[in-house]
Amino acid sequence: MSYLLNIETATHICSVALSNNGKTIDLIESYEDKTHAELLTVFIEQILERNHIDSKNLDAVCVSEGPGSYTGLRIGISVAKGICYGLKIPLISIPTLEAMAFGAKNKVSKHQILCPMIDARRMEVYTALYSSDLEIIEDTHAKIIDDNSFKEILENQALIFFGTGSEKCKSTILNPNAQFIDKTYISASNMSSLGFEKFKNKEFENVAYFEPFYLKEFQAIKSTKRYF
Repeated sequence: MSYLLNIETATHICSVALSNNGKTIDLIESYEDKTHAELLTVFIEQILERNHIDSKNLDAVCVSEGPGSYTGLRIGISVAKGICYGLKIPLISIPTLEAMAFGAKNKVSKHQILCPMIDARRMEVYTALYSSDLEIIEDTHAKIIDDNSFKEILENQALIFFGTGSEKCKSTILNPNAQFIDKTYISASNMSSLGFEKFKNKEFENVAYFEPFYLKEFQAIKSTKRYF
């Protein structure tokens, strides 16, 4: 049996799943407005304790690599690396959008294209295109949403939009081939099967040097508040 701890912190959702041979056996996650720094280590301790598994029995840690929230990714990957370093176990990374597509693939038909989206402020999203078999049609990229977004594809093909960035598309992309799946959330449970495949193939990251896939450089927002 191979126990993997799966960590998802790319958005506001803090999610931890425990899997055995690629099957999710337990899941703890929060949609509340609390920081990942407050919740993540607590969730990890809870999920191991209630499944009576010592951390020494973990075979690997699987973490969502991004894109997504700069702070969220930093926290999730730092915790994952700390566990792997301390226990001397492999670190596995999963592209966040791929995990989202995996979670939605059973909700679409064979010939529809999956378009997971993560909100990137204003009218921008992080997105990619996948077939229903999770083959990459278009790599992860940042995209400004306007009336012409995905126009060429939508002329002949249904696109299934979902994720935190898809809401801003509903009033902009009005093509009848544009379909939306509501309440499709990012979850660490979507990483279990993907992570186990990488575990079997020994597709591991360098614990010392692995960094989140931010896609865009972090830009601090200058405060306009004055102090006297």
